Amino acid sequence: MARPSRLRKLGEYLRPHWRKAALGIGALFIVNLLGMYIPLQIRDAIDRLQASFDFNQVLYYVILVLVLASVMWVMRMASRIWLFGVGRQVEFDLKQKIFTHLLRLEPSYFAINTVGDLINRATSDVDNIRRLLGFAVLSLANMLFAYGLTLPVMLAIDWKLSLLSLAVYPLMMIVVVLSSNQLRQQQQDVQEELSNISELIQEDMSGISLVKIYAQEENERRAFHRLNQQLLDANLTLAKTRTILFSSLRGLASISLLIVLWFGMGAINQGSITVGDFVALLLYVERLVFPTALLGFTITAYQRGEVSIDRIETILTVQPKIADAPDAIALPRSQVQGKITARQLTFAYPSLKGNAPTRLALDHLQFTIDPQETIAIVGPIGAGKSTLANALPRLLDIAPGQLFLDEYDITTLRLEDLRGAIAYVPQESFLFSTSIHNNIRYGAPQATDELVIRAAQQAQIHDEILNFPQQYDTLVGERGITLSGGQRQRTALARALLVDAPILILDDALSSVDNQTATQILKNLSQGTDRKTVLFISHQMSAAATTDRILVMDQGRIVESGTHEDLLAQGGLYQSLWEQQKFEAALE
Repeated sequence: MARPSRLRKLGEYLRPHWRKAALGIGALFIVNLLGMYIPLQIRDAIDRLQASFDFNQVLYYVILVLVLASVMWVMRMASRIWLFGVGRQVEFDLKQKIFTHLLRLEPSYFAINTVGDLINRATSDVDNIRRLLGFAVLSLANMLFAYGLTLPVMLAIDWKLSLLSLAVYPLMMIVVVLSSNQLRQQQQDVQEELSNISELIQEDMSGISLVKIYAQEENERRAFHRLNQQLLDANLTLAKTRTILFSSLRGLASISLLIVLWFGMGAINQGSITVGDFVALLLYVERLVFPTALLGFTITAYQRGEVSIDRIETILTVQPKIADAPDAIALPRSQVQGKITARQLTFAYPSLKGNAPTRLALDHLQFTIDPQETIAIVGPIGAGKSTLANALPRLLDIAPGQLFLDEYDITTLRLEDLRGAIAYVPQESFLFSTSIHNNIRYGAPQATDELVIRAAQQAQIHDEILNFPQQYDTLVGERGITLSGGQRQRTALARALLVDAPILILDDALSSVDNQTATQILKNLSQGTDRKTVLFISHQMSAAATTDRILVMDQGRIVESGTHEDLLAQGGLYQSLWEQQKFEAALE
């Protein structure tokens, strides 16, 4: 049996569209009312015509049945349009709800849950619920009305013959109950295999260049074949169970017709029923065969929908770890000065091994960055530089009382205002599959062409864009694949500059740009009247040397702080990094 929680969820999905659902079910009630009434008219016609044949009476009943059947057909179509329309509307609502909810979740959620599986849940699983709320609701309501209206009339005509014809139906219900758990598990296996194959397709299409570079086409083909075979096996197993179940239900339902034919002829001979009653009973039993046999399809649709409800609710019940507090403070961008303060800032990534201890990614950091100051953050790989960059716009779940913007605890600010005050260019310069122009103005869709060009000039990419065949209208391909690494980074930088936020974070965002260009970009940012607070995280020591101040990180701690000259004089980690880069440059 269905768990009440799932039925409640179905009720929640249907509630906004209850009027259309009610119209559809009401139309279906009229269909079954007419389906019950028409055989009675046919019965009366047969019995009267047996007594005395009258052509006018024949014409009357023919026209009456034709009119009633036409009305029945129209109402049946209306019920399908309304109920299937409700299913489509619920499909639309769920997709919108899932997408909106996913946008609220923090990036760490997507590191744990694969994109292919999420896409499958938002498409295939939602489609299963649409089928459930369209076809299954229609079939179930049709069966209830058919039995509720037809069975009393059958019993009134001849209760013994009616009960005999329906004697096999409890057996049908037993078969359905025994098969339901097996169908549910097999349907879940199909959905999981479908998710696995979606994940592989998504990963291979995204990393197609890597597949070709390492000549792994054959291995990927075999991996896809294996997953595709598993999906085929799961589908065939489900199809086998469904076929056996449906065939059994149809066979059992048809037995009732044979019972009416066998015992009905004897009842006519005994005079307990008329020929018209016999024909009416045949029509009624035939009416009940279809919705009863369809019960198997309805059960399958429900099993699919039940599994899909669980998979979708697994997404929707996840609460964002990073969200606005009930009394979140509004901080308009125009009021942001750009001062950043860390007080004993500490953070550790959750352990993937349960309660295993983890090293602190940020270990009690203490620093203050003044408004419009350009700060370089350097250090070896794994020092915690990117973690710090992600902490500032609250892409990580930072504890209260540790990180401040203009003396406001960032956990007390509205996320929209906090992130609106920060332009962030991460290590991976993600570009959308659209034009360069649209990519640059992604954060400011209403920006004029002049502002787009100005941002591109500041990012030192404008001249190269002019050399492209379609210039700013050039399509960059998926993830910017048609651009070089340096061009992608500078396009992403132009996108951040166009937003004109008071704070700019560059997380190794110029790693594919030569030192001279990177230095010129930093120089442009540190000059003029619209200076920003800039955090330049980089391994390019020559560019970092031009900043106002340098923070040196190692193992989650700030171990050195000062200007380029001061740090060289100290002879610590910074000097070692500086000499290492000079040595690498000499070898090039």
